[in-house]
Amino acid sequence: MDAETRKIPSHEVTYARLRDMILFGHLAPGAPVTIQGLITELDAGMTPVREAIRRLTAEGALLPQGNRRVAVPELSSELLEQVAFARLAIEPKLAELAAPKLTAAQIDKLEAIDAAVNRAIDAGKLPDYLAANHAFHFALYEVAEAPVLLDLARSLWLRAGPSLRAVIDRYGRDVAPDLHREALAAMRAGDAKALASAIERDIQQGIDHVRQALAEGH
Repeated sequence: MDAETRKIPSHEVTYARLRDMILFGHLAPGAPVTIQGLITELDAGMTPVREAIRRLTAEGALLPQGNRRVAVPELSSELLEQVAFARLAIEPKLAELAAPKLTAAQIDKLEAIDAAVNRAIDAGKLPDYLAANHAFHFALYEVAEAPVLLDLARSLWLRAGPSLRAVIDRYGRDVAPDLHREALAAMRAGDAKALASAIERDIQQGIDHVRQALAEGH
């Protein structure tokens, strides 16, 4: 594992770390940060940081602000509806495709990740919640072995994930009722349709809260 880690180019490490900062609420939507500040925070050189910013800007996860600053874009109502449509089409399908391929060990791992989700909610640790929730979904989706759908799902989370930060800041643990438990029960039962339905309702719930927050001008 260490040997493999050492083979990862520095610009890929920098990209992954900046992507995770966006995904897991370390950068608030609409709050500009300087490129120099990111260089310091990421402990990386100018070139890999600029390359990471370029890639994440192309993916819609960052917006140039001028004066050597960038920001995570704030999600508009119009963009939310596009993201919602795409997520509800793609992610339940990934769950359905994963269902017959899941092993008991993989389900145990997903149960452990869900326990981490609940601990983070109880402790009020927002970045930990966002990271664990992301880990749960993608540990499931990766089992589907559907790379096109998986890449699309990753891109959609980059666009939508940061907006969960503001919503959870406002509504707290009520934002995340545990539909993961229903999903886990469907996995244990080998019920692909029930699993897809639980994931669909989990996504819809999150989207509804973001929609409500946008309507209230949060």
